[in-house]
Amino acid sequence: MTTAVIVDVVRTPSGKGKPGGQLSGVHPADLLSRVLRGLLDRNDLDAALVDDVIGGCVGQAGEQAVNITRNAVLGAGFPESVPATTVDRQCGSSQQSAHFAAQGVIAGAYDVVIACGVESMSRVPMGSPVAGKDPFGPAVAARYPEGLVGQGVSAEIIAGRWKLDRAALDEFSARSHARAAATAAAGGFDREILPVTVTGEDGTERTVSTDETVRANTTVEGLSGLKPSFYDERLAERFPEIAWRITPGNSSPLTDGASAALIMSEEKANALGLTPRARFHSFAVTGSDPLLMLTGVVPATQKILARSGLALDDIDAYEVNEAFAPVPLLWQHELNADPERLNPRGGAIALGHPLGASGTRLLGTLLGQLEASGGRYGLQTMCEGGGMANATIIERL
Repeated sequence: MTTAVIVDVVRTPSGKGKPGGQLSGVHPADLLSRVLRGLLDRNDLDAALVDDVIGGCVGQAGEQAVNITRNAVLGAGFPESVPATTVDRQCGSSQQSAHFAAQGVIAGAYDVVIACGVESMSRVPMGSPVAGKDPFGPAVAARYPEGLVGQGVSAEIIAGRWKLDRAALDEFSARSHARAAATAAAGGFDREILPVTVTGEDGTERTVSTDETVRANTTVEGLSGLKPSFYDERLAERFPEIAWRITPGNSSPLTDGASAALIMSEEKANALGLTPRARFHSFAVTGSDPLLMLTGVVPATQKILARSGLALDDIDAYEVNEAFAPVPLLWQHELNADPERLNPRGGAIALGHPLGASGTRLLGTLLGQLEASGGRYGLQTMCEGGGMANATIIERL
């Protein structure tokens, strides 16, 4: 069987997803273009060799509409013959893009393919594609007559049902910032981050190369003073187990960013004189309860472990996306996972969660951790809106 390998993974630094954030002045298609161009340039690869570019984006509206991945490919100067498509599996969009890319290589449909993702939450706010319309339709409403809820409320329900108190959530969040800050200070993100030149309102240019969302001075005491973000009186009556513990401090911040992975067959990589860094070992995707939409990471992990023939103890590092602190904590509890292997470089609470770009961002961070630690296997999993989750296992080469 053809082996799909990862040659390289790059990302932008994170930018706060609001006006004035360090990447907010860059059009999202251009942001992704820069990552695509940088990925090829640093691997000295002819863009004409790329069979396809598969990108993730959640807010496919406004400046992110009309197949943003194709627009980014054109903006990056790739030959017009290079196609591109844009995927929406909510927060797991670029992780799914990596699955599609690697599976295409394994199937023999691709020799060289790029999986990528982008989200500019400062320019295309979360929820923009809905714009007051009903995205579910009457059949879904009939199946769930009490109504579905937003992800923040789902996180609240999970915190209540898994008995995760405010202190536990805030302690985990402070740890995320501490680990990310320590990794950054040691140069641990240098290989994955592609510096971005931005132009200010006064026309001056500057280069940004560090994550804007990481706060090295975060403390549990500071987080404990933040107010809950999602309190709703009607929902409080419907879900009495909710204690309203989810705050801006134990949630991932709104973020701008882009990321990309260069994926090819091992045979092609060798022919091009490129050294693969890892191979794709196993894949899984699953649906889960759309009310508790963030719990899918557990069955997705169980599914991929069963398919891979590996046990969790065989995995050297786990990346579980920190959309909200209850997600990795419930995953750790249900899988009886080693907390030292869980998001050892910090997670989205510190590093940010630019929705469509997060899957390939996690892939790069996981690969960096395996290389730094000498680990062999890495697992990443991502909860997704609507009740889904992807899981991926890679093997360092």
